[in-house]
Amino acid sequence: MVVNETDEGPGFADLALGPELLKALNGLGYEEPTPIQREAIPPLLEGRDLLGQAATGTGKTAAFALPMLQRLHAGRHPVAMENGGGEPAGLVLVPTRELAIQVSEAMHRYGRDLGTRVLPIYGGQPIGRQLRALERGVDVVVATPGRALDHIGRGTLPLKGLRMVVLDEADEMLDMGFADDIEAILQDTPEDRQTVLFSATMPPRIDGIARRHLREPVRIRIEREAPAAGEAPLIRQSAYIVSRAYKPAALGRVLDVEAPTAAIVFCRTREEVDSLTETMNGRGYRAEALHGGMGQEQRDRVMGRLRSGTADLLVATDVAARGLDIEQLTHVINYDVPSAPESYVHRIGRVGRAGREGVAITLAEPREHRMLKTIERVTRSKIAVEKVPTVADLRARRLELTRAALQESLMEDGDLDRFRVVVETLADEFDLVDIALAAVKLAHESTGAAADEEEIPEVTPRPQRAERGGPRDDRFARDDRRGRRGGGAMSRVFVGAGRSAGVRPQDIVGAITGETHVSGREIGAIEIADRFTLVEIPDAAVDEVVAALRRTTIKGRKPIVRRDRDGAPRGRR
Repeated sequence: MVVNETDEGPGFADLALGPELLKALNGLGYEEPTPIQREAIPPLLEGRDLLGQAATGTGKTAAFALPMLQRLHAGRHPVAMENGGGEPAGLVLVPTRELAIQVSEAMHRYGRDLGTRVLPIYGGQPIGRQLRALERGVDVVVATPGRALDHIGRGTLPLKGLRMVVLDEADEMLDMGFADDIEAILQDTPEDRQTVLFSATMPPRIDGIARRHLREPVRIRIEREAPAAGEAPLIRQSAYIVSRAYKPAALGRVLDVEAPTAAIVFCRTREEVDSLTETMNGRGYRAEALHGGMGQEQRDRVMGRLRSGTADLLVATDVAARGLDIEQLTHVINYDVPSAPESYVHRIGRVGRAGREGVAITLAEPREHRMLKTIERVTRSKIAVEKVPTVADLRARRLELTRAALQESLMEDGDLDRFRVVVETLADEFDLVDIALAAVKLAHESTGAAADEEEIPEVTPRPQRAERGGPRDDRFARDDRRGRRGGGAMSRVFVGAGRSAGVRPQDIVGAITGETHVSGREIGAIEIADRFTLVEIPDAAVDEVVAALRRTTIKGRKPIVRRDRDGAPRGRR
């Protein structure tokens, strides 16, 4: 069954939900079910297995949680209810700790009047607390596969009483390597259980799990409505073609122009996350890193800063960011083109949730342009390739922000009269317009909006084999006259000091720009290892940089500095 996201249907009161659940939904402000809820709840209440495909943020949690709560409450044994014991009758498997907490909290809210006991179990939480809760008895367990297997192995999570099993975000669990864990868990559950599988995408592996473990399932697919002509989609998707060395500068330029409330920048590796986070902090952004190498306490601290507004930029790997639901998130930025269309779908699904608008931006190197076209074809969505904002664009945007701030100040009922004496005193000597211009200039400069005088060169996607005889698109042809020295060729410089010496990207950038004629915008990728650092420099400036760094100190020491032996010019890779 294929359902459009905007199709109208019955309300919650028409879905045969019990009065306790309807009361809870009304108290939470739920007015009408989403399409996935309308289609999934009736067959689930009848005990049918279900295979559902719907994007993140379409209401899948309530779609399975409400029927589970109602069916399990109706089947709870009175003696077990009185004694407070009992084995779990419902199991929800999710890919991440964050999603386990979200699902558990939602089920607590829905089932408050039913007295349903819901327990989240996941790695990073003291297992003793989970053991005590399981011993006292719970009705529903929401678990990550790894921690669920741990409890099953200990004999503390019995499965023989399960009546309903849900696999939520199943494609993400497979992408994270939980396929064997899921198979092992399902093999130990009763054959007569009800099984529900939800997934944003439906790759062959998901279909295989459905064939092995679901019995004549109801199949539901929720399709997003195609926007009408002239209407913008909920997620505005765009891409910029940028050479690797200019990516940090391009990211900063895009952030300045877009001015997101909060943004996630996705990187491929932990090392890239750490390096880019330090680079962006060095450029004045409030950035936090999030990846699998961090402890749970660190992750909680990072998420707290983002939600409180202390940080506005989260640099993360795919695995670390899965399951996050950040209400103030407005932008998702792919620092590299994702390696698979499914990854792109998951990433941009962080914004545009539950009807909110969002922006998805991809920074693509010329060689990655072909993958962008593949993603467009698979997702059937248009990714507009745009030019990196120019210096003029940036100045105009900053002036617009200053104008908006002044307008807001004028519209507020603030006390401006106390400044009148300043204006009247100056008006005896200067024209009022000149006084206003000087005040705007001071207000603009007080925001720290330093002029960005260097343009980021335009580049062209790597030539592709002729496709259907079509002409090559030259919109992004390189302008060598505006490129780097030496036509854009880059070489790497080896610096014999690294992470163990406390070296950060801003230390390297500061040493180079302070001692040579190379500007920060000309410096390429900076890779910091434990004992050394590699930094990309325009090939024509390598000798100057090596000589200058040999004369200076970095973190109080004079490191070995030389041209990297593997650092041949890389301008035309």
